[in-house]
Amino acid sequence: METASRRASYQLTFAVLTVGVGAFALLQSLVMPVLPTLESALGTTQADITWVLTAYLLSASIFTPVMGRLGDMHGKKRVFVVALAALAVGSVLAALATSLPVMIAARVIQGIGGGVLPLAFGIIRDEFPEEKVVGAVGMIAALTAVGAGLGIVLAGPIVTVLGYHWLFWIPLIMVVLAGLAAQILVPESRVRTAGKINWLTALLLSGWLVALLLGVSQAPSWGWCSPIVIGLLVAAAVLVALWVTVESRSANPLIDMKMMRIRSVWAANLLALLMGVGMYAAFGFLPQFLQTPPSAGYGFGASVTESGLMLLPVSVGMFALGLASGRLAARLGSKNLLIAGSIVSAVGYFVVALVHETEVEIYLAMSLVGIGFGLAFSAMSNVVVAAVPPEQTGVASGMNANIRTIGGALGAACMATVVTAGASSSGVPQESGYTHGFLMLGVAVGLGAVAALFIPAMQRDTTTNLERSPELRHPELAMIAGGTLVGDESE
Repeated sequence: METASRRASYQLTFAVLTVGVGAFALLQSLVMPVLPTLESALGTTQADITWVLTAYLLSASIFTPVMGRLGDMHGKKRVFVVALAALAVGSVLAALATSLPVMIAARVIQGIGGGVLPLAFGIIRDEFPEEKVVGAVGMIAALTAVGAGLGIVLAGPIVTVLGYHWLFWIPLIMVVLAGLAAQILVPESRVRTAGKINWLTALLLSGWLVALLLGVSQAPSWGWCSPIVIGLLVAAAVLVALWVTVESRSANPLIDMKMMRIRSVWAANLLALLMGVGMYAAFGFLPQFLQTPPSAGYGFGASVTESGLMLLPVSVGMFALGLASGRLAARLGSKNLLIAGSIVSAVGYFVVALVHETEVEIYLAMSLVGIGFGLAFSAMSNVVVAAVPPEQTGVASGMNANIRTIGGALGAACMATVVTAGASSSGVPQESGYTHGFLMLGVAVGLGAVAALFIPAMQRDTTTNLERSPELRHPELAMIAGGTLVGDESE
């Protein structure tokens, strides 16, 4: 029976995790709508200022799985606090930056904090009552996307009222509070993974991620057929093949390839890739679409703040569905939520692609996108957590988040290519570019429903109403500290 003291303990832990993850999510997107402001303040060019986004993307993609693995090995709370410290240092440096190189360095340091997401999942898995895990994981997963959406909404007012420095001071306050509270209130997990970091495989992982993400993110400006982009993509293919080979033979793999072959895991990762294509590209290009002056034949001439408010239904929908994710998963199952979420968000993109003359139509489309993403993101994280043993929660969740980031980079690059094709001499994209781009995003997230079909139906514990992956032969060990690895890799 759950005691009052234990209930208070995990509720405090959850509050700390939400503040830390929320700060990380805000830092993902706060700078995106105000790049022109940063360009002017830092005295740089439009092409160079994009490195503020690219540097953060590259750093987070490298450190997210590494920090997850370190947490599995040395204690999730300890590494969670380290990740928050990196966010704090990076935020201070960014707030004080007066030149582009300093800002880029700050964003690289902030990227180390990407580990807060998989570490939060691991802490929940280890410390929460079984019946609370699904809802808590779903809410944290939804919070990452909600925070990213709120960053788009809040960036304009923050810069207008307080100045761009406060884009970093505000998250810093959240990070410091979360770090101090975590040190005092969050218990250290007893679940540990034996072994050590294989730095060769970590280097190979970093190599192919940097080559892939750099090539894809810069392709719209450098050209998809440019020698440097082709070279980066070829290098990424070679390095990923080498990485898989070395990881498969390593006694201490950074990412267990047997784990990656579990059907629930690879299907959820494929879904993460497709949903990443849709979500991050939307936050990047919908504000631009809404801010286009009506004289172009489309658009609303919205300000940064107004366009952010028009995207608010995405965040509201994701937050509401994140709150309800535990109860919905108990009734319908995570697999069904993934299928429904993919379809609903796809419909939202099709609406904004084909019908976008009035603000009401935009609000309707954004509400559908928010509801769909809220269903899918919450359930996706639960599928991964349920499919792996406790000692691999951090690295499995980290890799899933990483693959979503890769999807975001691919989606943004493809969207940029489609939208800018046939742009006018003044540089304003044609309406057809946005139409085709949003249709492409709708198809991508719609294919997520197909990926979800490969996820095995979850087995439900009738006592706790908790979903368990059928790929764990002994599910009673899946949520117990020190449980034995029992993954069925035959899938």
